[in-house]
Amino acid sequence: MAYQYLLDTNILSDLVRHPQGKIFQHIASVGEDSICTSIVVACELKFGAAKAKSLRLTQQVDKILEILPTLPLKPPVEETYAKIRTSLEQTGTPIGPNDLLIAAHTLVLDLTLVSANTREFGRVSGLKLENWLL
Repeated sequence: MAYQYLLDTNILSDLVRHPQGKIFQHIASVGEDSICTSIVVACELKFGAAKAKSLRLTQQVDKILEILPTLPLKPPVEETYAKIRTSLEQTGTPIGPNDLLIAAHTLVLDLTLVSANTREFGRVSGLKLENWLL
C-alpha cells in the first residue's frame, strides 16, 4: 500500500464523534487508500472506549478499526524512538510515551502524521505534521 497519512488518536476520536465531519471530508479528498493508523493509536482508542464503559462507543471504535489499516510496530521503530527521546530529553522538551511511539512509527514509515496535537508533535525533528481539524 502507498499510505501517505497516519491518523492520530484525536483525529480518529473526532471521526467517531462526527462520522460525516471534517475528518471524513479530508479522507474523501485524499482517498481512503492513502490513510492508516498505528497499533499504538488503536490501543489508545480501545482504552478510551473501555474506560467510558460505552457499548455504542466501543462499537463505533471497532467499526473504524475494522476498516482502517492498523500497522504494527516493526524495527527500526525502536531505534528511531530512542533517538527522538534522547534528543527531546536533552533539550528539556519531552513528550508522552505513546506520542513518542506514534512519532517514531510515522517517521520510520515516512508518512505525514495527522494530529490536532501539533504542540507536542511539532517538537519532533523531521516529522511531517498536519492538523485536519483546523
